[in-house]
Formats: sequence, C-alpha cells, structure tokens
Amino acid sequence: MAHIVDEFLASDAFFSAVLRCAHEMLTIYRESPRIASIFASQQRWLLAHAGFALHYGYPDEPSSALYSGRFITFAVKHDIASRNTAAAFIQEMLAYRFLRPIEGATDKRTRLLEPTETASEHFFKWIATHLYILDNLDGGDRLGQVTANPATVARIQPLIAKAIIETEAVRDPGPTYNLFNWATSGGLVMDYLMSLVPSFDRSQKRIEIGPVSLKLIRDEFRISNTHLKRLLAQAAEMGSMGWSGPSYKGDVWLSGGFVLEYWRYQAAKFTVIDAAAEAVLGPAVASTTGARRIS
Repeated sequence: MAHIVDEFLASDAFFSAVLRCAHEMLTIYRESPRIASIFASQQRWLLAHAGFALHYGYPDEPSSALYSGRFITFAVKHDIASRNTAAAFIQEMLAYRFLRPIEGATDKRTRLLEPTETASEHFFKWIATHLYILDNLDGGDRLGQVTANPATVARIQPLIAKAIIETEAVRDPGPTYNLFNWATSGGLVMDYLMSLVPSFDRSQKRIEIGPVSLKLIRDEFRISNTHLKRLLAQAAEMGSMGWSGPSYKGDVWLSGGFVLEYWRYQAAKFTVIDAAAEAVLGPAVASTTGARRIS
C-alpha cells in the first residue's frame, strides 16, 4: 500500500484529481444536504461505513447483519464512538429513514436493520465518484464494471470500511485536517476551502485562494456563525490559514502544510479504495498501455 500512496503523493495529476473530488463531494452535498451530512465529520463517516459494512458482511465477522446492539459494540471496539453516540446515530438514521427494520426477519429477538434505497443510492454515488477519478488516472474501467453489476458494491464496500478503520493515515492525517474533520460540518468546510485552491507547488508555504464568504459557508453547510468562526480561528492559530487583512476580511490563504495533510489523506483513502476495487474486480487495466498513468 505504501508505494501506491507515495505514487499519488508524487503526482500532480493526482492532486488535480483530489481537487475534482472535493468539487464532486460538494455537489453530492448540494443534491441532498441531509444525507450528505452523514459524511460531514469523520466520526459520522466512519459510523456510516461501519453500518453498511455490517449489513453487507464485514470481513472476518461471522455473519452479515446490522442491528443496534452489534453496531454499538462495533463502534466502541474500533474506537469510532461512545455507546451513546453510536446509539444516537442509529436512531437518527431511522428517524431520517436512511435505515429501516427488515420485514419478516427470522430472528424475533433482534430487530435487524437495512439501508433504505435513498441511503444506498447516495452511498453508491460516493463510491462511484472515487472509482471514476481512479479510472481517469489510469484508464481503468472500475466504474463501468460496478455500474454493470451494482451487486459488486456489497463486496467492495466492506473492504473499504475495514481498511479505513484500520489505516492510521486515513484516521489521523494531521492536526489541521483532524481539527476540521472531527468538527460538525467541518469536513464540508475543508472540502470547500480546498476546492478553491487553483494549483499547488509543494515548495509553496502559502496558497492564496481569494475571498471566502462566511455567509455562503454558513448558509450552504448549515453551520452557525459562532461554530464556523471558532473553527477558522483555531486553524489560524495553528498557522494553517489566514487572511490578507484583519481576521475574516480580505483574501484567504492556506498553508502548504495544511494542503499537504489534505493531499496525504486523499492519497491514503484512494489507495484503500483502489485496493478494495482490485480485490473484487481484478486489476484495473489501462485502455492503452495497461500502466498506471498518474504522473
């Protein structure tokens, strides 16, 4: 895995793909803010992956089944969330009708749950976006294969979930990334800021991204002014971003270190997804030479 991550980190084409991915994630959010909010922080993102993976069949687990008790135990075991947070997440997914009880389940002692069509469709979009970007990097046809046989998602997703839960580079990319990604809606704010990066030279200490409207961010991502300003102020105190004028005024800059944290995280995540797709679909063969084209 490490050598593929290094390839992604050495590739300007991959960084361009990362920026495109940020745009695509924001598009998914705009289409359905409520369900996309599941991915708005790392904890919720990990909980969502855990739920789908338990339903489909988490690797090395004895059976495929999602129910509240199992989900809560799993979240605590893998240090994703406390029992109360995991239980509240399940109840929220049921209330929003992203989960539902399985009718006619044979085990009367346990209420088995399954993702609804709405949840499954949007989760497919998340996977499809990443496969599309991988295909554009090496000329493969992962997305075409998955689209032709959607059932393969049920085999790919648990592999992705297991790997991201167990991969330190995905769960702990760096202090500034963690600041944003563990905050409510912080991941969306970070994707938005990164989507404004015009280009990136690794030697750059600061990258100018132009003016940033706090009102636009508040309105679009449903985040309070107090929460948003606190988040940006903390990032500024870390030297990860700042303004050309007084705080929250003028053009915004991001530090090269912050952008590199984001890049490293994306490299680790895409490596995980690439490996999961290969395990199920076979090696991605480029349309011409068969070689990875990420330089």
